Amino acid sequence: MKVTYDPEVDVLSVLLAEGVVEESDESKPGVILDYDANGNLVGLEILNASKRVRDPRSVEYAIAQ
Repeated sequence: MKVTYDPEVDVLSVLLAEGVVEESDESKPGVILDYDANGNLVGLEILNASKRVRDPRSVEYAIAQ
């Protein structure tokens, strides 16, 4: 998984898996889901991230036991 934030365009991207994006869907305004040819979710983008996420420059990672 790879998380990037571009402050110039205020977009937070989460890449879940490597692959070619075949289809994108804006399920909610400003939230774009990317799918591969098999319909698997491979990534998502959050537009206007600084208004939707507390701190888009910070990533917290946890493994639930």
